[in-house]
Amino acid sequence: MITAFLTFIFFFAIIGCVLYGRKLIKTEKVDAVFGNPERAQGGTHWVIVGSSFLLLIWLYYSWDIAKSFFPKSANELCQVAKVDESLLSLKYLFPIEERQFKSTSVIEIETANLNKIALDIEKSNKVNNQNKKILFNLVKKTKSTIPLLTNNNLLENDTKEQIDLLTGKINNLTKNFIKKDYPEESADDELKRIEAAKEEGEWGASSTSIDNAVEIPYIPKTKKGLKFQAAADELNSISDEFFELRNHNSQYTSVIEGIKKDIKEFRSKLNTSEEITSSFAKDILKIARRIEYASIFPPNTLNDMQTSIIDFDKAQKKEQGGLRWVDIFLFPSGTIMSSGPSCTEQGSGRWLPKPSDTLNKFTLMLNPNVGFKQIPLIWYEMMDVSKIIGFILPNWIADIMPGDYPVHNEKGEIKPNFKSKVLSFVTGDFNLFKIPVPTGHIWDSFLRVLLGLVFGIIVGVPLGLFMGLNRFAKGFFDPLIELYRPVPPLAWAPLVISVLGIDNLGKVFLLFMVSLSIMIISARAGASGTQLSKIHAAHSLGASRWQILRHVIFPNSLPEILTGIRVATGMCWGTLVAAEFLAGTTGIGFVENVAKKYFQYEVIWITIFIMGMLGLLFDITIRKIIDKTIPWRGKG
Repeated sequence: MITAFLTFIFFFAIIGCVLYGRKLIKTEKVDAVFGNPERAQGGTHWVIVGSSFLLLIWLYYSWDIAKSFFPKSANELCQVAKVDESLLSLKYLFPIEERQFKSTSVIEIETANLNKIALDIEKSNKVNNQNKKILFNLVKKTKSTIPLLTNNNLLENDTKEQIDLLTGKINNLTKNFIKKDYPEESADDELKRIEAAKEEGEWGASSTSIDNAVEIPYIPKTKKGLKFQAAADELNSISDEFFELRNHNSQYTSVIEGIKKDIKEFRSKLNTSEEITSSFAKDILKIARRIEYASIFPPNTLNDMQTSIIDFDKAQKKEQGGLRWVDIFLFPSGTIMSSGPSCTEQGSGRWLPKPSDTLNKFTLMLNPNVGFKQIPLIWYEMMDVSKIIGFILPNWIADIMPGDYPVHNEKGEIKPNFKSKVLSFVTGDFNLFKIPVPTGHIWDSFLRVLLGLVFGIIVGVPLGLFMGLNRFAKGFFDPLIELYRPVPPLAWAPLVISVLGIDNLGKVFLLFMVSLSIMIISARAGASGTQLSKIHAAHSLGASRWQILRHVIFPNSLPEILTGIRVATGMCWGTLVAAEFLAGTTGIGFVENVAKKYFQYEVIWITIFIMGMLGLLFDITIRKIIDKTIPWRGKG
């Protein structure tokens, strides 16, 4: 209850301070910045607002507030997670969680793989013409199995009946699920469940046995939780039955068995010198088996099942009721997940090598064909412009286009439509001209620093100027900035990387956080330090607010802003290397991390040298910019 009490206190503190602040604003001069000697001073109430808001957000997103107001929510959401996990495997087959039917995707992928194998066979000079003919025939036969699976006329009645049976089970589950008395539980069973739940322990508390201690109680403690667990059990049974189902008609079975037999006999006749030919045959066999084991059905065969799954999903979300809001607001980012039987939130060497050894290693790593872990330190590659377009444009552009993605026909063919063509464009799946693009570990690190720094400048400078000129902004944002700024960037790194991933997004966001606070403080200091005589002079000449900001305040703030950029650059480099050290597959920090594991001290010293040179290059560049843009700096 302490958490609940504090929550209300902070909430009313925010409301009260906002109302008080509005009252003060109405009684003060409107022109509080331009020409007012008291600009951007005071605002103690806004400090309280910012601090209270920050603390409230912290409480809001913590499990403590959920434990205080909704003590059974975690256990109930655990049961909901079981349902979601059971549904996921079924949803994967349909354009629910995916863009296409699983059948369509498999056909598309495996057809492309067969075409690639045929092209490789044709280009190979290590396969004789006679064997090429045999391989081409095997590829053709394997392709011919797809229409046998997608032809509705060949779909056997037993398979139809099984699909209809499973569809009926899902529909019955939906009907029963919305009933209040689902599932039926005897008094004895209810008593046993309650006793088992008590023995398991409460949310976040240890049970009577240390070995059985749980973070989130797994056994349902409420009727609502029991309902979702029963539904999850039924869905698991339906899912198991469906994935045992195969659309293998007699004609297809005959053809696939013939392919397997032909490949086996063909490979047995090859000698040891024909390893490449045997490898091609083996690859064809792998594709044939993947098609065999895949859930490929004729178009529209699973439409009723898809509808039944969607209906159940809507029903179970509706049955969650207020629990969905608890999940959204108190358990952000899908905190509670079910997996298995539990629910969870989720020798030294010579360190100083010879200079000659280090130089030789550095020269070797500069070779684009060597690099480090098959990736050059810095080089360039001819990249298709389409790949750059695919990197820039988000995939969801295609998803919001009207219509559906194409579905395979009875011949197993997929004809692209407008939606699929848009998807190909935004994903870069088309050919265009090529341009040279830098690549390598050094370039990756350089680009991450540059992007993080640029985003920090774009956001931090305007916000800093605003804080320097406006008491509301200063009072509200100052405590927030000052609270997160002293925290070492590496303290944020595990959280940021775990949420946003180990790729570029997580690292760039971390560098953005580092540069943001520095740029805000620099811009704020520059704006608040502008001499009042200059502002008064501009006023007397009839300058507008925008003109004062553009021609007086911003130029006077520029020295502090550029100095902040210098400082932020150094901080970004240090943070990036540490982030790449923790989690990364490319970059200077990654190189050093791998070198450390294998005691490659030459490589470690090379990375130190590279980092120093890149940092120096950045600093020299910014100094030149400072000298050119603000030559008056330091001259009175």
